[in-house]
Amino acid sequence: MPFVSIRLAGSASKEQKAGIVADVTSSLVTRLGKNPAAVQIVIEEVSTENYGAGGVLIVDRDSPAAPKEGDAHAEPSQ
Repeated sequence: MPFVSIRLAGSASKEQKAGIVADVTSSLVTRLGKNPAAVQIVIEEVSTENYGAGGVLIVDRDSPAAPKEGDAHAEPSQ
């Protein structure tokens, strides 16, 4: 029985989480031949005040003192 744990910095809508669950389940069925009924997925939303990267809380990463270059957790450019 596959068990998948996903942590997100911040939050996602119910529709977004439903899509993630559907996509991950589909991938495990397609790639590993798992029974979709056996796939269990937990999504944990972590407050950006409780998550840091590069020595800075994610909530503070847009401040002038926060590192910019090479920040793996930065929002994608639009």
